[in-house]
Parts: sequence; C-alpha cells; structure tokens
Amino acid sequence: MSGLLFRIAPPVMAVRRPHRMIERHLLAYRHQWLIIVSGFFEPLFYLLSMRAGLGDLVGTVRFGGAEVPYDQFVAPALMASSAMNGAIFDSTGNVLGRLKYFRLYDAALATPMTPADVAVGEIGWALLRGQLYAVSFLAVMWGMGLIGSPWVILALPACALIGFTFAAIGFAGTTFMRGWQDMDIVNTALMPLFLFSATFFPTSSYGKWEWVVQLSPLYHGVALVRAANSGVWTAGIIGHVAVLLGLALIALAIAARRLDHLLRK
Repeated sequence: MSGLLFRIAPPVMAVRRPHRMIERHLLAYRHQWLIIVSGFFEPLFYLLSMRAGLGDLVGTVRFGGAEVPYDQFVAPALMASSAMNGAIFDSTGNVLGRLKYFRLYDAALATPMTPADVAVGEIGWALLRGQLYAVSFLAVMWGMGLIGSPWVILALPACALIGFTFAAIGFAGTTFMRGWQDMDIVNTALMPLFLFSATFFPTSSYGKWEWVVQLSPLYHGVALVRAANSGVWTAGIIGHVAVLLGLALIALAIAARRLDHLLRK
C-alpha cells in the first residue's frame, strides 16, 4: 500500500487554492438551496417511520451492554447515512456534469488552480453538504428525545469523517464514469450499503455473514456515530477511524491523479 500511495500521492501535494471551488459553489447555490437540502429527507422519513410504527413492534435492542429503544438505536445510523448521502450525491452526479458536460473544470484550469485544487475543493464542498445534513439530523434527534449521551456532540466530527470518505470515493469513482448512465451504478451500490451496514440491526443479527457487513465503509461510520450517541467507547473505535481515513486518503489521491490525466490529455 505504501508503494501505491507513493505513486499516486504527488498530485495531492500541489494543492494551493481548493477554497476557490467552494466559493464558486456557495455563489452558485445561494438561490438553489432546495437542491442542497433535498437529500436530507430520505433518512429523516426512515427515522419517522421507525418512531411511528416499527419501533413499537421491535421494542428494545441490546447495545453497549444495555437495552436501548429501537428508534434510539437506529437514529445514529441514519445520521451517518445522511452524511453519506450528502457527500456521495454531490461528488458523483454534480461532479460528472461539471467534468464531462459543462466543462467547468477546463475553465478552472485556465486560472492558477491545479487539478488537485479542483479535486480537493469538490471533495471539501461535498463534505460540507454532508455535514449540513448531519447537523440537521442531530437537531431532529434532539427534538425527538433520541440523544443517549452528552458525548453525542462527537458524532459531528465522526460524520465529517464519513463525509470526507464518501466524497473522496465518489469523486474518484466519477472520474471513471462514461456518462449519465453510469449513475445507475451509484444508486445500485448505495442501497445495499444503506441496508447492510448494521443500520437497522446489530451485527450479531447477521450470524456468519457478520464479516461481510464489516466490509462496508458505512458500517464503520455507523459504529462511530452510534458509539458517540451511547457514550460507549471501545478500542475498536480506533480501527473504525483508521479504515475511514485510509479509504479517504487513497481515494483522494486517486481522484487527483485521474483528474490530472483527464483534464490534461
């Protein structure tokens, strides 16, 4: 892995002006705020359905050595999913349009910006969108009485890491897309991630397939947010952070390398 990073990392070192991309998007979206907030509602509707119906049927779930209400168990996972949605949707469909159809990045490279500036700026913007969803979801959890511990405030940096990871993965994947039809791959991949990342059930419920769940990047994010909401910390938290951070850095380096190749060929 060190050899791979050595080969793909140099473009990232050229980052100087990524904030210019973020400034551009702030100006572009100031009158289109509904587009930004739209992806927040799907996890919210899931949470409301858990609170209104399924939660009463399930009752409690054992987590962290205690029995917790089912909606309180699911809420942190949906918060993590909300951060993922905000980051992944912005770093795939929007980036694809700017890269292949609107040629926005060609214009950006006519300035002193570098491909690495574009990549880091886009990933930073997607991270901010994911964090906006996370903050809003945390407010909803507080309003519904689903906060389990004062440590829940640490769910926000956890969601920032989730957003960073999925924004980088989404951007890197988008550089390999041929056109809009490839967006179907993103939607196809997100659904099993959402459903099979210990979002709705403890990992013990998966039996011998528990190891498959642990392959999901979202699983590691869900574990972090759930730990913050419960205030139960274990040594495994370090592993979850390491996995997400490692995936994010590798994807970021690949994204910068691929963007440099696409825009300069």
